[in-house]
Amino acid sequence: MASDNKPKAVDPAFTKSVVDAGADTVTLCFQCGTCTGSCPSGRVTAFRTRVMMRRVQLGFKDDVLPSDELWLCTTCASCDERCPRGVKITDIIMTLRNMAVREGYMAEAHKNTARSLMKTGHAIPLGDAFRKLRETLGLDGEPPTVLTDKEGLEEIKKIVKATGFDKLVG
Repeated sequence: MASDNKPKAVDPAFTKSVVDAGADTVTLCFQCGTCTGSCPSGRVTAFRTRVMMRRVQLGFKDDVLPSDELWLCTTCASCDERCPRGVKITDIIMTLRNMAVREGYMAEAHKNTARSLMKTGHAIPLGDAFRKLRETLGLDGEPPTVLTDKEGLEEIKKIVKATGFDKLVG
């Protein structure tokens, strides 16, 4: 959110656009704070789930979409499991991220993950230590994924281009 913690302009259409995008349970949140209290990411980062939900409800689009905090959620669903109102917080976060990316906002770490996926077919690069560990277990150094399946990797690359994901990541 804004570094001075003061909200920017209100955009009443923002909340409706979030609801229309399928995150309709955002309106059920009554700010009990259970989500924030159960968030493992919130214990070690600036991410405050309750604050994010409230800013969405109030229409603070320019605070939510460009915020670094939006990318701190690990999507573990602890908040969803504990929410007394059944708010699908993880779905809301994913909806917000999708909206943010369409507007040109994405955390650099997520861009790097996406670039790895586009290049190798894996979101997380497989390093030498991983390959050696596999070999000590009697396995091939390369797992039987797109790393060893050139056609599969080409299919992933086709999907990335067809969906325009490559353009979103840059």
